[in-house]
Amino acid sequence: MKNTVAIYPGSFDPITLGHLDIISRGAKMFNKVIVVVMSNVHKNSGCFTIDERVEMIKKSVSHIENVEVDHFDGLLANYAANKNADVIVKGLRAVTDFEYEFQMALTNKKLNPDVETIFLTTSAENMYLSSSMVKQIASMGGDITDFVPHAIHNDIVKRLKKGD
Repeated sequence: MKNTVAIYPGSFDPITLGHLDIISRGAKMFNKVIVVVMSNVHKNSGCFTIDERVEMIKKSVSHIENVEVDHFDGLLANYAANKNADVIVKGLRAVTDFEYEFQMALTNKKLNPDVETIFLTTSAENMYLSSSMVKQIASMGGDITDFVPHAIHNDIVKRLKKGD
């Protein structure tokens, strides 16, 4: 069997249980999963720095042996080539995610013909979940316990809770 390396890219600002679900499922499918925090020029700088996101992800996936965490500022197709990756894993919550992700998959395939993109649909309990939603709830003092990994819950609340 081929030693398959998968990349799960995203901004992860912050990582959610939806992300963790995709990571866990990918880790069962592939020999190694690299969760890579990508700089996204179309999104704000974010609530958390790249280094903070990397650390939060590391805390959240420490129990999964074949997962490593990295960050990259550049083209995902180039990163995949640098890591000798075979697969890019993308999570889909709804049909609205598909059009953008499909366009990105075709572009990445053109830039790096050696890498395939696979789509994993989210579990039903995470269909509505996004980092933006988590940030909004936390900033208004709402309970995000059911939305983020326990290991980073307090880090997120401390950063985002109003009035502190």
